[in-house]
Amino acid sequence: MRTGCLRPWVRFAALGALALAALLVSSAAQADDPATLRTQAERLRAQNDGLAARAQSALLDLYALETRLVRAERRVAALVGRREKLQRQEASARRQLEVARSDLEEAERRLGLRLQALYVQGEVDPLAVLLASESLDEALSAFDGLTRLVDVDGSIVEQVRRARQELRRSLETLGERRAALRELLAEAEAEEAALAAARAERAAYVASLESRRAFNARLIARLTTRAKTSAASTEASEPEASGPRPGGSRMTVDAVAYCGGVGTASGLPLGWGTVAVDPSVIPLGTKMYVPGYGDGVAADTGSAIIGRIIDLWFPSCAQARAWGRKTVTITLYW
Repeated sequence: MRTGCLRPWVRFAALGALALAALLVSSAAQADDPATLRTQAERLRAQNDGLAARAQSALLDLYALETRLVRAERRVAALVGRREKLQRQEASARRQLEVARSDLEEAERRLGLRLQALYVQGEVDPLAVLLASESLDEALSAFDGLTRLVDVDGSIVEQVRRARQELRRSLETLGERRAALRELLAEAEAEEAALAAARAERAAYVASLESRRAFNARLIARLTTRAKTSAASTEASEPEASGPRPGGSRMTVDAVAYCGGVGTASGLPLGWGTVAVDPSVIPLGTKMYVPGYGDGVAADTGSAIIGRIIDLWFPSCAQARAWGRKTVTITLYW
């Protein structure tokens, strides 16, 4: 898994979700039809179901990364402990080497003194040994004693030299182990850092999914509320179905539905019952009854309304689409 900051696709996914949500709100704002709003809310619920599944999968990945990271941290800690132990061993070996060096110098000094006692200017003087002794046995004992001391000192020197060589070899071995351990520790630390970065990225991804789900939930609540409000408004604005009043004259026309707008040609506000007509056929201000729509009044005109055509205003475009274009026989009250 790659490490570092959040991948571009994670950021783009979050931005895409926000853009989609904004688009949904915008489209809902353009047509506050209850059915459309409920459809948008259902789409968001379906999207949230998908986000929940992705979040669950991402959480499982996160748990796996956590487990691997714990193992990596333990391995690093173990390697650090081995490194510290190795450092202590090296420090001890160096101290022993210094002691061996000092012991070797002392042993070599003593051996030199013994040799000086046996040799004068590099030659053995047995006569001096005999003259300094009261008897031959004493002279031989003295000579043998000096010889044994020289042998002992020489043996000590050899032992100290061997010990120093062994310590040097030990230091070389410890140095090789230290180099190998350094590589292992570097690899373990790199793995730990990679896992930590991957865990942080996955945690951020999970958080982004949860944030998008929460944002969608807020949108769903808003859309549901608006759908209920729009439905109530539509029910309130749509008059109860009634029949034509006695009297009046009948006329068969094409009734076309429309929505939106900001005003009427007569100056009356738009509302249920606003009908656009061709004034040469139906004068403005004429009241009428439209089957399936209810009472209306000729209050608006339009360039496409020519002849026996009327436009019926609906509060939502969905209602207008549902009506479409119908041929009906209306009752006019002149």
